[in-house]
Amino acid sequence: MISITLQINTLMKAHHHPVKLMGCGFVLTAVDGNPQKAWDAIRAAEAEIRRIEKLISSWTDDSETAQINGAAGKEAVQVSEELFQLIARSLKVSQITAGAFDISGTLARYYWNFNKENNTMLSQRILQKLRQLINYKLIELNPSDSTVFLKREGMKIGFGGIGKGYAAERAKAVMQQMGIESGLINASGDLCCWGTPPKDTQWTVSIPDPRDREASLLEFYLPYGSVVTSGNYENYTVIDGKRLSHIVDPRTAYPVEAIKNVSVVCPNAEFADALATAISVLGAKRGIHLVNRLNGVECLVIDKDDKIFYSDNLKFRVGECI
Repeated sequence: MISITLQINTLMKAHHHPVKLMGCGFVLTAVDGNPQKAWDAIRAAEAEIRRIEKLISSWTDDSETAQINGAAGKEAVQVSEELFQLIARSLKVSQITAGAFDISGTLARYYWNFNKENNTMLSQRILQKLRQLINYKLIELNPSDSTVFLKREGMKIGFGGIGKGYAAERAKAVMQQMGIESGLINASGDLCCWGTPPKDTQWTVSIPDPRDREASLLEFYLPYGSVVTSGNYENYTVIDGKRLSHIVDPRTAYPVEAIKNVSVVCPNAEFADALATAISVLGAKRGIHLVNRLNGVECLVIDKDDKIFYSDNLKFRVGECI
C-alpha cells in the first residue's frame, strides 16, 4: 500500500479517519484549523463512499449493477446518470487500452481462487466460456434513455478495477465542497490529495518495494493528484509453481504473471486506478508505451524478475526524491 506523510505547521491540523469501506481500508484526512469543520467533512466523505459502494456493488441484489447483470442477454436496464457515465468512462478506458481494461472481466473472478494457495488450472472449456462472455464491446449503452444492455446471457460487469478510484475522487469532491482546501483520500493504495499545506510543506509519497514491504522503493513530492499502486503481493494464486496475480487479462481470461507491481501517477484517481490494472495486463513495455502517449500520466513498472521500468518523464519526478 502507498504510504503518505504530511508535515504541517501548528495552525493547521491533519485529522485522520481510518475506516473499512468497499472491502478495504480507507484513511480519510482533512487538513483544517477548525476540528468541527474537518470532521463534518470527513463524515460526509465517508457517507459518500458508502453511497457509491451501494450503487456499484455487484454482490447485493438491489444495486443497479446487480440489476444490469441479472438482465444480461434479456433486456436493457435503465440506470442513474451517475452509473451510466461511470460505465461510459470505463468503456473509453477499454478503447484506450485495447481491451486490457474491461469491466466485464469481473466474471473471471467467480472462477479463479486468489487465496495465495496452490490451485489448479481452469479447464479449457471454462476458459473458452469466459472468453465468449468477457468483451467490453458487448456492453451496449443508450444515452437517450440511460440504459445498459449486456448482450450475452451470463455476462457480468464489476468495478473492482476502477471503483475505489472513483470513490476517492467523489470523497475528495465532497470535502472540497465543504471548504476543506487540503486533504487526502487513501483508498487502500488508491491515493488522491489536493491543496497545498501551509508554509512550504508538501505531500510526500512513498512507493513500497515489493521485495521488502517495509522498505521504500521510491519517494517523491506530490502537490496534488493521485498515485495508485497495483501488485501481486497481497492477492494471488500459485498454479504449477507459478505465482499469478489477482488481475485477470480480460482478453484471455488468464491471470497476469509477468508483472509484479505497477504504480501510476495521474491527476485523477479513477483514471489511475483503471490504468494500473490495464498496464498490469499489457506488460512493462507496452504499458510504458501507452503511458508515454498520455498527457500528465507517469508510471513505474516492476516485472516478475524485479526489473524496473519508468515512463519517460518519471525520472524527472524521481529527481525530486527525498
